Amino acid sequence: MPYSKPYPLLERIDSPADLRQLPESELAPLADELRRFLIASVSKTGGHLAAGLGTVELTLALHYVYNTPDDRLVWDVGHQSYPHKILTGRRERMASLRQRHGLAGFPKRDESPYDSFGVGHSSTSISAATGMAIAAAHSGSDRRVVAIIGDGAMTAGQAFEALNHAGDLGANLLVILNDNDMSISPNVGALSNYFARLLSGRMYSSMREGGKKVLRNLPPVAELARRAEEHMKGMVVPGTLFEEMGFNYIGPVDGHDVTGLVKTLHNVRALKGPQLLHIVTRKGKGYSPAEDNPCAYHGVGKFDPHTGTDAGGGKPGAPTYTQVFGDWLCDMAAADPELVAITPAMREGSGLVEFSERFPQRYFDVGIAEQHAVTLAGGMACDGLHPVVAIYSTFLQRAYDQTIHDIALQNLPVTFAIDRAGLVGPDGPTHAGAFDLSYLRCIPNLVVMTPADEAECRRMLSTAHRHAGPAAVRYPRGRGPGLAVEPDLDTLPIGRAESRREGGRIALLAFGSLLAPALEVAEQLDATVINMRFVKPLDEALLREVASRHERLVTLEENAVAGGAGAAVLECLQANGVQRPLLQLGLPDRFVEHGTREELLAECGLDAAGILEAINRWQADENCAGRADRLVC
Repeated sequence: MPYSKPYPLLERIDSPADLRQLPESELAPLADELRRFLIASVSKTGGHLAAGLGTVELTLALHYVYNTPDDRLVWDVGHQSYPHKILTGRRERMASLRQRHGLAGFPKRDESPYDSFGVGHSSTSISAATGMAIAAAHSGSDRRVVAIIGDGAMTAGQAFEALNHAGDLGANLLVILNDNDMSISPNVGALSNYFARLLSGRMYSSMREGGKKVLRNLPPVAELARRAEEHMKGMVVPGTLFEEMGFNYIGPVDGHDVTGLVKTLHNVRALKGPQLLHIVTRKGKGYSPAEDNPCAYHGVGKFDPHTGTDAGGGKPGAPTYTQVFGDWLCDMAAADPELVAITPAMREGSGLVEFSERFPQRYFDVGIAEQHAVTLAGGMACDGLHPVVAIYSTFLQRAYDQTIHDIALQNLPVTFAIDRAGLVGPDGPTHAGAFDLSYLRCIPNLVVMTPADEAECRRMLSTAHRHAGPAAVRYPRGRGPGLAVEPDLDTLPIGRAESRREGGRIALLAFGSLLAPALEVAEQLDATVINMRFVKPLDEALLREVASRHERLVTLEENAVAGGAGAAVLECLQANGVQRPLLQLGLPDRFVEHGTREELLAECGLDAAGILEAINRWQADENCAGRADRLVC
């Protein structure tokens, strides 16, 4: 398939209004152009590919039938939203996708009026769309609202909570279930498409509602009719669950038949009340490497679109923190037969592939259900298992109550392996682990560790696993300084920091990933550097000793300053009656946008140059001299 070929139809589409001027006969060739453009574009920028390839026809049909942006489209997660961006006036900006000051990788309200709701986390679309449907009803508007959610996102509890509420409300809402976990089954063809159009048509809807009115005063007959309809539809469609929740179920239909989708959506748009349209698509559709391995092409770097190979050549390097965790998990599992691993649908991202293959009976993927994952670990720990919960920092936020109530309150021995802590780069603020030190360190019984390098990460994981209570190890995305990782399973003494460099007037207290730039800065300032290692418990004895022989202290963390590790140091010093000027450096009190991780660290002043500048500026401030209160930069 040529990826540099002109796009005569697509180049005429600068908005959905342009799209709606095309005859239906041109939608299929436009879908081909859109798919080719998407492959060519993402091959140059990297990003989420397979999901968008699977929703090309659906995106075209939605913008063709619905009057967007007045009608609302709410994309769940947003991995599949690139075709939507291309069709809504952002085609020429796709070259800036996920780059600093460029297009975001997810729908974003302040980027386009067509992005009706900002997303990035899973399973929020039905809740948001229900809220919009309520708002439309409140204002008397005839605006239509559509939530597009995948079969994976439908595994989360929030999706079912929203379905239950929306069905009870009777709101004018369409939920499209994009089922891409299977090839199109035999009953999805001409006959099934005919039934979908029939079940979405006005005649069926009128007969259904009219029959209900006639039978309403004859309860036994009405119940018999309801059951007959339910069983009749159950023979043709698997929609009984959604019908019981108050939705009119339509489908399944072929999600790659753009003409059929347009006809069905035209029918559905005219219906009142909650509707659920079940479409079946193929992730990676139209690009054979992605069709053959949709998981590998879920999120990609730059690649050669002709071969599908990594454009960077797959250069070898030190293992990533995720790989360090995956290796440790397998080694510890071999040593501890009671170890079990839990992931909320992040096997590849969290480094669990090898473990799942070597220890399938001890591997539990619970789907997109972070709350369940944590409480499940608590139940396992109650009865003698040693659970490890592998989870991204930003996703652990969803299970905060469970972490407190079901794990920490009961002091259960659960290990949290927290990936993607700190800034994550191109995925932007929805995926940045900016708050975990702040929200974890206030929880009683919980040990919180921040490794400064790969070797330390492995030792901390062993420390957490062998601790008799709950413990968390938070580590950043990507590679560390490149230190060799020994294959042993040694532990660290809990709450013990280490001095890495002795210097003069200033002491730099580094937590985790910022130890490397701290050491670099210390060479220029002749400063002491302490690798703090533990956010909770802090090494209070070493803190007191360091404060007693230095004039100024600086804390460094890749976490929000508010409530973070630096705040813990300040609290400790004040509790011990120690008065020293303290500069807290960390992430600013705002959401940091997307870009490379290096760009974002520099923007936040957390690279070596930024840290040095902040300290020099602080020292030059005459008002700072002699002060013994908190100074936050």
